[in-house]
Amino acid sequence: MSERGERFVDEYLGYLLGQANHALFKDFDAQVRKAGLGSLDWRVLAVLSGASPMSVGALAHEVLSQQPTVTKLLQRLQAQGWVALQGDPADQRRTLAAITPAGQKKVAPLLREARAHEAQVLGDLSPAAVERLKNQLRRLAQPR
Repeated sequence: MSERGERFVDEYLGYLLGQANHALFKDFDAQVRKAGLGSLDWRVLAVLSGASPMSVGALAHEVLSQQPTVTKLLQRLQAQGWVALQGDPADQRRTLAAITPAGQKKVAPLLREARAHEAQVLGDLSPAAVERLKNQLRRLAQPR
């Protein structure tokens, strides 16, 4: 207990962020599963949606996973027709991943549902407070 009688985790930012992430995603995860996707599938398709082709390493960083795990997942998503993989013209050692029209069609309803779910969860906050929160989180997430 701290001097104020609180547990360490009640004031520790990393723990609070983890708890907030869990609270935000736990209900939405049911929608992801209903669509036939796992949470990592969802994150990969969501990151690739509307993005230029990106390297597997950059994608792994974005989705908070290890590169070998993402590589295997991308091979599966490619077999399903949701992702296209190609060599990087600038560096043939790298593979680029891009969402296909079929992948975009698969993830589009979930993107809408995610926005609606986020709005519901953050409904008690003003739009200005939501924007401040997101800006602060973006700053925290920037590499140091």
